[in-house]
Amino acid sequence: MYKGNTIGVVVTSYEEEAFVGRVIETVPAFVDRIYAVDDASPDGSWDVIQRVADRINEEEEPEAELALADGGDGRRVVPIRHDENRGYGAAVKTGYERAAADGIDVVAVMNGDGQMDPEILDRIVDPVATGEADYAKGNRLLSPEDREGMSTFRFVGNAMLTGLSKFATGYWTVGDPQNGYTAISRETIEALDLEAITDRYGFLNHILTHLNVDERRIADVSMSAVYGDEESSIRYASFVKFVSLLLLRSFLWRLKRRYVVEGFHPAALFYATGASGLAGGVAGAVGSIARSRGEDGSDGFAGLLASFVAVLLGLVSLGAAIAMDADENEPLEVTYYDSEDGETRDGRKRTVARDDRPSVEVRSETRSEPQQ
Repeated sequence: MYKGNTIGVVVTSYEEEAFVGRVIETVPAFVDRIYAVDDASPDGSWDVIQRVADRINEEEEPEAELALADGGDGRRVVPIRHDENRGYGAAVKTGYERAAADGIDVVAVMNGDGQMDPEILDRIVDPVATGEADYAKGNRLLSPEDREGMSTFRFVGNAMLTGLSKFATGYWTVGDPQNGYTAISRETIEALDLEAITDRYGFLNHILTHLNVDERRIADVSMSAVYGDEESSIRYASFVKFVSLLLLRSFLWRLKRRYVVEGFHPAALFYATGASGLAGGVAGAVGSIARSRGEDGSDGFAGLLASFVAVLLGLVSLGAAIAMDADENEPLEVTYYDSEDGETRDGRKRTVARDDRPSVEVRSETRSEPQQ
């Protein structure tokens, strides 16, 4: 347990035969139950999961005080396998649903590729366990030190997705939306319509939009990138196309739900004006340039001037919409960033100094007693 909360960890696996066993073995001792979900891997991942689970469950005594909804059968590691490959999001959702059914209070996710440092799991879990947030996620983009080991290609792509995700999700402080090191409360899992969230790799972006529409608080937690010899199974060309369209649909859905259906907000009007001004201005400029190259070039300057005004109006309107959107969602954002002084920011945003975070022992060859 951690600060009076039962803790579960979903370990997702697809073709992670070389890493998933070690990930399960190094989950910190304060975690009550591990849900190892194999998404129909064609390699030996499922065999590794079963072998490690059997050994850990046989070696470790069940927690006498742990009474979960499934009757507390004493298993610390619960292996789960999909009959067919359904996608990363589906694996996370399977773990969420099983953990919620078991009565777990806080559910974290650690991918089976070994890129998530188990020693900082307490940092990810802490905002949710203390009630400061409903969902917490890591952020590897805040400082050069945290980004060490991240390739330039990966950093640029992640930064671009961060910008697009801010529009789509409404969480303007939150960065690194592709970071799967997360924690969520059982109450939030039960409140979300998980079936409406994509099963594919865009799950991490999509769930943020659903959390925003449900007005859930998000904690952005600074952390360092960890990379080894693992290879990503993502096909980036199809991934970028899918996620970009998903973010556009998510943005429009969020605006409709938050700022039109549930009560009109001027941000919706300014977003519409900004988009119309930019689209009309660009189209007008292209048309004016084309006309100026024809026989009748007299309208070229006037058309370009009108297009410039339209673009300027669009930019001003878009800026106003972003400001209103950010202000509306500020109470839903919490920051757990490293600082030297640990000073608390205004409102719900607070910076946590590295030395002030709780110290939690990590599972090693000899298991330490779980934190109460």
